[in-house]
Amino acid sequence: MTLALRFCGSAALLAVLFFIVGVDGLAAHGVAPDDANFFVTNVGAAVGPFMYLGAKHMFTGYDHLLFLVGVLFFLYRLRDVVGYVSLFTLGHSVTLLAGVLWGIRANPFIVDAVIGLSVVYKAFDNMDGFRRFFGVQPNTKVAVLVFGLFHGFGLATALQETAMSSDGLLTNMLSFNVGVEFGQIMALTGVLIVLNFWRTRDGFLKHAFLANALLMSGGFALMGYQIVGFLTNAAS
Repeated sequence: MTLALRFCGSAALLAVLFFIVGVDGLAAHGVAPDDANFFVTNVGAAVGPFMYLGAKHMFTGYDHLLFLVGVLFFLYRLRDVVGYVSLFTLGHSVTLLAGVLWGIRANPFIVDAVIGLSVVYKAFDNMDGFRRFFGVQPNTKVAVLVFGLFHGFGLATALQETAMSSDGLLTNMLSFNVGVEFGQIMALTGVLIVLNFWRTRDGFLKHAFLANALLMSGGFALMGYQIVGFLTNAAS
């Protein structure tokens, strides 16, 4: 219990530091003004531009990347990497397309807070926290799929604010989603190269706990930012 309190205190302190330093950039699902303008003014199918914007989103969507770093952290076999990433991709794709094409809506602050929670969850799981502190081990594959649904929905809520034309919308959203997956493959390739190199060093397991504590702190910061946004928005 002392270890748990010490860990939670350290993670909370790191989260505060993340929040203070990076508060202006924590809205990871925000759409850049130029991109939003393109979404609004474009009429008809535009496969190439939407694929590019999808890939760009993945490289700038650090909430996705933080979660996937946590997912990949202890995966050594390519089969496992492909399996878990495929589950995330499935969930992400379903809610992205459903949210934009079918108009399914939810409060974006709450959705993005859950996305921050997904980072906290995976980092805590990597530290064997569920088994050590609660005596249980949740199904990681189910968790990755469920959180993938929230990650896709988070992007959908941002795109819903741009009032895109219905002309060519299906083609454009499919293209955007393909771009997201291409971007994800490229980003994760870089992550795996770094992780595989680090794993060959003697200090990998020694520093794995600290790395996941930092990852968890980033997740807490994302959650805190969205919760403050929700409360501020509700009060206004």
